[in-house]
Amino acid sequence: MTTVSDVSNTTGSTNTSAASSWAASYDTFLQLLCTQLENQNPLDPLDSTEFVTQLAQYSALEQQISTNDKLESVLSALDGCSGSFAVSYIGRTVEAVADTVTIDQGEGAEWIYNLGSAAEEVTLEITDDQGEVVWSGSGETSAGRHTLEWDGCDSAGKPLPDGSYTLKVTATDADGKAVTSTTCIRGTVTGVDTSSGTTVLELGDTEVELENVVRVTA
Repeated sequence: MTTVSDVSNTTGSTNTSAASSWAASYDTFLQLLCTQLENQNPLDPLDSTEFVTQLAQYSALEQQISTNDKLESVLSALDGCSGSFAVSYIGRTVEAVADTVTIDQGEGAEWIYNLGSAAEEVTLEITDDQGEVVWSGSGETSAGRHTLEWDGCDSAGKPLPDGSYTLKVTATDADGKAVTSTTCIRGTVTGVDTSSGTTVLELGDTEVELENVVRVTA
């Protein structure tokens, strides 16, 4: 037989359910509580301690539903604030953690890579959207921040078609051990898109999420 406690436990394990699902469990909780009171055995009535416990569960469930509704309102408001704040980036140059850029009309690209420590050897490779290496070269080996300016041509100097290109940084120390590195892209913000539910900055044809921005310049 299903009890009020069963319903409460089930409801407590579905914190990510939609509001309608909460409401359905809430109604079921009330129905079971009333049915339990109406059909209790006169010779073995519902224990007062258990009844008080179930009323406490009823109150907790009601508060949980109310809290979920309020959290949804807060999250919605925060999303709106994030989009409004992002508009202030338009026209400014930003750096964001990413390794892929989209080039158009023969333009080049710029990456910034940071080495966690000094390296003995640094290899830089640019691949197209098929994963084919189109350009490769050596990078600076000192610890810290370095910039790669790419003209949009392959290793032979031939201009490459429009599309997405990714920088891969491979750094090793004198013992052949990997040196940590992070890669960023830089560009001027031309627009903001929040249609996906996430605030995205448009750097021309390249998109980066607002949360990945690490530097903003005038």
